[in-house]
Amino acid sequence: MADPYAILGVARNASEKDIKSAYRKLAKELHPDRNTDNPKAAERFSEVTNAYDLLSDATKRAQFDRGEIDGDGNPANPFAGMGGGYGGGGGGGNPFGGGGFSGGGADGIDLSDLFDGLFGGGGSRGGGRPGGGFGGGARRPPAKGANVSYRLKVSLTDAATRAAQRITLSDGKTIDLKLPAGVEDGTQMRLAGKGEPGAGGNGDAIVTIVIDSHPWFKRDGDNLRLDLPITLDEAVNGAKVKVPTADGAVMLTVAPGSSSGKVLRLKGKGMSKKDGTNGDQLVTLEIELPGDDEELKRRLDGWRDTRNPRGRLGV
Repeated sequence: MADPYAILGVARNASEKDIKSAYRKLAKELHPDRNTDNPKAAERFSEVTNAYDLLSDATKRAQFDRGEIDGDGNPANPFAGMGGGYGGGGGGGNPFGGGGFSGGGADGIDLSDLFDGLFGGGGSRGGGRPGGGFGGGARRPPAKGANVSYRLKVSLTDAATRAAQRITLSDGKTIDLKLPAGVEDGTQMRLAGKGEPGAGGNGDAIVTIVIDSHPWFKRDGDNLRLDLPITLDEAVNGAKVKVPTADGAVMLTVAPGSSSGKVLRLKGKGMSKKDGTNGDQLVTLEIELPGDDEELKRRLDGWRDTRNPRGRLGV
């Protein structure tokens, strides 16, 4: 079985932070959107995601470390640790473990029929009734259904406002998904019991959030940045102008004598943060002059600005 620690490239004593960091790095490299012409990258992305799902779950990680489940989250071989017995010395337990009877037998004889008879049709193949006839050991618990992975593309503004996202599951059901506080590109959400059905219950749905780019807004940590065009008149005389935000337009005051490059702050209009609050929106003013305005030329005819705004640059 695959070792989730090896898949993520971390040590067994790695911290939760190290595991999360390793996953994010690999997920970014292997993301299907970056590897559209490499199907193996998609397979590796799924493998890395499944490994992170197991190791990020404290209970499952502890079960894996104790050998109770394998790297896929399924119950481990019920005969693990029962070796010894008849073939190579040692105490009791499984009489076929560790001796000369594993695999095809000492003389290459296929012992599958013998195991079938002892375990009711599945002894050496992982099925059947472990414990039946060997001292009444506990039954192997039925396996849960497989997890199902989804990719959900979310707009930058929806991520900022944590707007509900509609998603259709593999069973055809549609649900509205509430985004978590501090959602980022690559954030994973686990929907318990929304995976494939199995004898031990349904698996889970694993939803990976992909945050789309935006034509106006740029993310800067917990903040959003926006370049806002203003006219020369608005810059010189000041004005109240409408500015877009993630949750709708608001009015912004431009002070008289504002220059291009001046940054104004809108508190709480940025990205969602893990503590439930929002960052800020940083608005950079850009004075936009008319292309060929004869009226403006006429008004400025004969006037010259004698200042040297480049003097602070030493020129």
